[in-house]
Amino acid sequence: MELISEAALHFSRISMFPYFDGAHYLVSVLSAREQAGAVDVASRSPVASWFSAMLCCFGGGILSSILLAEPPAAVLSNSTNIVFATVVWYMVFYFPSDLFYRCFSFLPLRVIAAAMKEVTRTWKIVAGVTHAHSRFRDAFLVMVANGWAKAAGGGLISNFEQLVRGIWKPESNELLKMSYPVKISLVGSILFTLQHFELLPVERHQLMLIYTMFLISMKVRMMLTKVSASPFQPVEQVVGRFLFGLQQTPKVTKPKVTANKKEEPKVEENPSKEEAEACRSESSESTRKGNTKKNE
Repeated sequence: MELISEAALHFSRISMFPYFDGAHYLVSVLSAREQAGAVDVASRSPVASWFSAMLCCFGGGILSSILLAEPPAAVLSNSTNIVFATVVWYMVFYFPSDLFYRCFSFLPLRVIAAAMKEVTRTWKIVAGVTHAHSRFRDAFLVMVANGWAKAAGGGLISNFEQLVRGIWKPESNELLKMSYPVKISLVGSILFTLQHFELLPVERHQLMLIYTMFLISMKVRMMLTKVSASPFQPVEQVVGRFLFGLQQTPKVTKPKVTANKKEEPKVEENPSKEEAEACRSESSESTRKGNTKKNE
């Protein structure tokens, strides 16, 4: 147990730059390129494509700065990371014959890069929670929100990133239909906030190791099995039905519309005896009157 704790402590001291940050930039830009119309935007407007890629790479820092009333442009102050992400963007979109993109589309390399990106997710949650605590001491919701924004900002501002590329899809808002990365970032932010208040019987470096190993294992499994559904979906359905599905409105059954035409009222071709006698009397009366006029 002591050996595991020591390994977790060394793991928590790993520097994210340049390898893990580079993997984060690579996976983010690859995902941005695979969006519908992204290649066409890159050929028509490199500036829009670059800005969209930077939002994917640094969306967490921008959203975190907005939440804490700090200048969002502070993300641009780290010129080394901006240049690094720009080089990755250029290689993914404009490398001759798309060799760079094809190389990292190879599944084993893609899996390794995605696993390294998940490591940065843990570090961003911890940084977001710690930074929020330094600004708003013991503010539980602020710490959770900032850790969540720091780790999943690229997904949370995806509508704005799409707008840069000329696409507006408000129905794809992450708050309406959360993706797995956004959900797991929220769970992680809650866990690290609880640990900060000493409500979890575990040290921070131990929680970082456990949470990161869980992220990597789930991400690798989802990529190898090509399953994009959240592994929490069964639990979400049970909890959601219990908490929010008790007062569901009854379903209104719509009447079935048959393909047959509506039956038209039948018209009796053969009149009744009374109607026939009335017609005869009227005709005889009209004939008698006509003869009378002729005689006159």
